[in-house]
Amino acid sequence: HFAHSSPFACLAPPANLALWSAADPMKSQALFDKMAAAVKAKGPELVKMGGAVFQFVVSDGGEAGKFILDLKNGSGDAKAGEDAKADCTITIADADLMAMADGKLDGMQAFMGGKLKIKGNMMLAQKLGSILEAAK
Repeated sequence: HFAHSSPFACLAPPANLALWSAADPMKSQALFDKMAAAVKAKGPELVKMGGAVFQFVVSDGGEAGKFILDLKNGSGDAKAGEDAKADCTITIADADLMAMADGKLDGMQAFMGGKLKIKGNMMLAQKLGSILEAAK
């Protein structure tokens, strides 16, 4: 039953259930917007911290769940889409990404529990916590 795949499904009025994905965008979008704003505001500083291209894939976010955080080139960039040459690809469900951003879910625990998948350079993924902090 699709409506119950999200912990927030119960908040939507029944009339909206058919429009669930359209009516209620993924929560991570706000986080992606914050990252984009942070790169605009302090790109060079974040590039020094990151030194890599991060690809986010929100497993239940569809096309909107693909986001590139470039903290390697110039003063950085953050945009929707896919980069096949990303140094580190992070795949995670929407709710889990939000829990990590809020500090409610530890990255290592998420990884060990199979909620977080990392492809590419694992060490880079460890930097992400401080980058997310800086992006707040």
